Amino acid sequence: MAPKRILPLLLLLAAWLGPSAAAWANHVFIPMDNTQKEHLKAYGIAYWLLGKQVEVDWLLNYRGGSFASEVAPGLENELAVRGITYQVISEAQYTGILSEIADPNANMDIMKLEKAPKIAVYTPKGKQPWDDAVTLVLGYAEIPYTQIYDDEVLRGDLPKYDWLHIHHEDFTGEYGKFYASYRNRPWYQQQRDAEATAKRNGFSKVSVMKGAVVVKMQEFIAGGGFQFAMCGATDTYDIALAGLGVDMVETMYDGDPADPQAQQKLNFNRTLAFKDFQLVRDPYQYEYSDIDMQPAERGVYEDNDYFQLFTFSAKYDPVPTMLTQDHEKTIKGFMGQTTAFRKQLIKSDVVIMGDNKASGEVRYMHGTLGKGTWTFYGGHDPEDYQHLVEEEPTDLSLHPNSPGYRLILNNILFPAAKKKKQKT
Repeated sequence: MAPKRILPLLLLLAAWLGPSAAAWANHVFIPMDNTQKEHLKAYGIAYWLLGKQVEVDWLLNYRGGSFASEVAPGLENELAVRGITYQVISEAQYTGILSEIADPNANMDIMKLEKAPKIAVYTPKGKQPWDDAVTLVLGYAEIPYTQIYDDEVLRGDLPKYDWLHIHHEDFTGEYGKFYASYRNRPWYQQQRDAEATAKRNGFSKVSVMKGAVVVKMQEFIAGGGFQFAMCGATDTYDIALAGLGVDMVETMYDGDPADPQAQQKLNFNRTLAFKDFQLVRDPYQYEYSDIDMQPAERGVYEDNDYFQLFTFSAKYDPVPTMLTQDHEKTIKGFMGQTTAFRKQLIKSDVVIMGDNKASGEVRYMHGTLGKGTWTFYGGHDPEDYQHLVEEEPTDLSLHPNSPGYRLILNNILFPAAKKKKQKT
C-alpha cells in the first residue's frame, strides 16, 4: 500500500512548492556594468529573446543599462554558450529592482523591448577594401540583418525594414575621394560598378543616383524608420541632400567639370544635421567639406583622444538615454574619413549625445524627422584608432566589453522599445 500513497504526497508537495519555486526563479537579470563579461553578446541575447516573442526589460541607467526578462525555455543554456554574465532572481528581488528604478529621485527608468526590429545594412554587394563596425558587431552579437544597396532602395524596399544602417558610403558620387591614392587598385572598379547601376536605374550620373537614394532614405525616416550612419556616410549624406540638382563633382568622377557656383546653390533646409558648411572643391583632397575637423586643429592624438557621453533624464528624455547606455561615460576616440563634427555647423534642434568640449567637436548625435529618427556617429572603428584602407578587420572577441561598440548596439535595440507603465 505504501507505494500508492507516494503519488498523492508528491502531488501535494509539488502544489506546495510550485508558487515558491516560481517566486524563487522568476526572472533572468543580465547586468551591463563592469561585472559583465560579454557586453556586446548581451545585446544579441536580448535580440534572440525578442525573436522568440519574449519581452525584455531594458533597465535604463541601472547598472550600466541592464536587461531582464522572465525565465524562458533555453535561455540559460543560450546565455552560458555565449559566455554572458547573468543571474536568476526571484519575483521579490525583481520587484525590489523595479521599486528602486521607480523612485522619483532616481535617474532610471524601464523600457520594454517588444519586437525584434528588421535590420537592413546599405552596403555594396562586393567585398570592400575596408570593414564596417556595424556589420562586425552585428555578426559578433549574432544579430541577423539583410544587405541592400542602390537597386533595392530605388525600387522602394526600405519600408520593409525598421532600422537602416548606412555602410561607409560616399553619397557625393566621388567614391570616397580615393582617386588620388587608389585609382589603380583593383577594388577601385567600384566606379564602373556604380556607373552601371546608375545606367540600369535610368540615371545619367552616379551623383544624381545617390541624390535619389538619399531622398528615398529621407522618406524612410519621415515614415517612421530609424537610420544610423558612421564615418563618411554622415557628412556626405547631408552634402548630397543640400546639393540635390547641383553638379558638385569634378571630371574624373562624372565626366564633366563641377558647377563653379555649386557652393552658392546648396540648400541647407534639406539637411538632417548640418548647416552653412563649405565644400572642399579640390578633387584630390581627401575631404568633402569643413564639417569634419582636421587633426591639426583638433589638438588631440591617440593617447588623449576621448569624448564624453551626456547624461539625460531617463524618465523625461528616454530616447537619448537609451542611445547613451554604457558602462563608461568617457569613450576613447577613433578616427575615420569623417571623425569629428564641427559644433558650429550643427543645427540647433540636433541632440548632441557625445562631445569633446575642449576641442569643440561633436562625436555622437541624434535627431528626428517626421515619425522617425536618425543618429550620426563619427569615426570608423571604435577599437582601431586609425583604421587604414585594406587593413584586416577588428577581432571583436578581443574587445567583448567595448564601450564604443555598445553605442552602435544601443541604436539597434532602440526601435524595439516601448515605455513600460509602472505598477501603482
